[in-house]
Amino acid sequence: MTTAQPSAPFALGVFGAGPGASASSGFPGLVRGDRVLDVSGLGTVNALLSDWDASFDRLAELAVTAPERDWLALADLEVRCPVQPRQILQCGANYRKHVVDIVLAERRADVSTTGHNSDVPEHEARAWAEQMMDERARTGSPYVFSGLPSALTGPHDDIVLPTRGTKHDWELELALVIGRPARHLTREHALEYVAGYTICNDVTTRSLVYRQDLKAIGTDWFAAKNAPTFLPTGPYLVPAAFVPDPAALRITLTHNGVVRQDESVSDLLFDIPSILVYLTSVTELRPGDLVLTGSPAGNGMHWGVFLDEGDVLEGTITGLGTQRNTCVREENQNAKDAP
Repeated sequence: MTTAQPSAPFALGVFGAGPGASASSGFPGLVRGDRVLDVSGLGTVNALLSDWDASFDRLAELAVTAPERDWLALADLEVRCPVQPRQILQCGANYRKHVVDIVLAERRADVSTTGHNSDVPEHEARAWAEQMMDERARTGSPYVFSGLPSALTGPHDDIVLPTRGTKHDWELELALVIGRPARHLTREHALEYVAGYTICNDVTTRSLVYRQDLKAIGTDWFAAKNAPTFLPTGPYLVPAAFVPDPAALRITLTHNGVVRQDESVSDLLFDIPSILVYLTSVTELRPGDLVLTGSPAGNGMHWGVFLDEGDVLEGTITGLGTQRNTCVREENQNAKDAP
C-alpha cells in the first residue's frame, strides 16, 4: 500500500517484507522518499532510541552515503507500527475548541433531557466556555491517563470493532516519542527529550467511557480505549530535528472521504513543553515511551456518526505521512480468520 511520504530528509519505520509477512520478519528501516534502507544492523528501534543522539547522526550519515543498490522500494514493503513503547501516556481534553464543543453539547443535551430552556444565548454560553478553558490553561494542569501497548496496531491495519460496547469513535492525535530518560523537566529544555513525532488514532468506545455501577468514580478509559487494534500508529517516526515548530502542524482526519477533523496543533490548551513538565513531575519517561497530546474537535460524538463495518479512516499530520485503516466488526473478523 502506498503512503504519503514524510517531508523530512528521512524518517524511521518498521517494515515487513510484503503483505502477509510474518511478525518475526519485521525490520527497522530508514525512509528516504519512496525508498527504505534496512538498518537492522544498528539494532531495533528501541535500541536506536536508547542512544538517540548517536543514532540520529548515524542515520543521517546513512541517508546520504548508503549505496543505491541497498535501498528497497517502499511500495513493496508492509509498513508496520514504528514503535514498541514501554508505556503510553495520553492527554485528554487538551484542545480548546474540542473541549468548548463538549461543554456546549452537554448543555444542549441537558436542555433536551430536562425540557428546561436556557435563558443564556448560544454565543454567550460559548464565550463562557472559552473563558473557562483559558482559566484552566492558566491555572490547571494536563489531564493524563495511561494506555496499553497491546492496543497498538499498524498504520494500514484493520481496526477491529469489538462486540462489547457501541459508538466506536476516532480521535487523531500528534504523538511524541521520547529519546532520553526524563524526570523533572523544565519548559526551556523539555523538547530536547523528544526523539521524534508520529501519528496515533486513539479509537474510543463511547458507551464504555462512563461506568453505570460506579458513577462517582468517573471515566473508565481502560475499557473504552484499550481493545486490540484501537491505537493505529505511524506510519513513521519523524525525527524532532525536522519538526522545528510542532505547534505549526495540522491534524486532518477523513471518515469515508468526509473531513471530520482539521485543526492546528496550536489549539492545544497545554502545549508540548507543559505536557512533558507535568508528566515528568509525576513519573520518569524512558526512551521509546509514547506520549499522546490530545485530539482536536471533530470526533464522531460531535458529528453523531460512529464507526461501522467497512468504514475507512485516513489520518494525516503535516509532514509526518498518512495512515489509512479500514474498520471490521469483530464477529466478521473472527469468521474470516476461522479455518
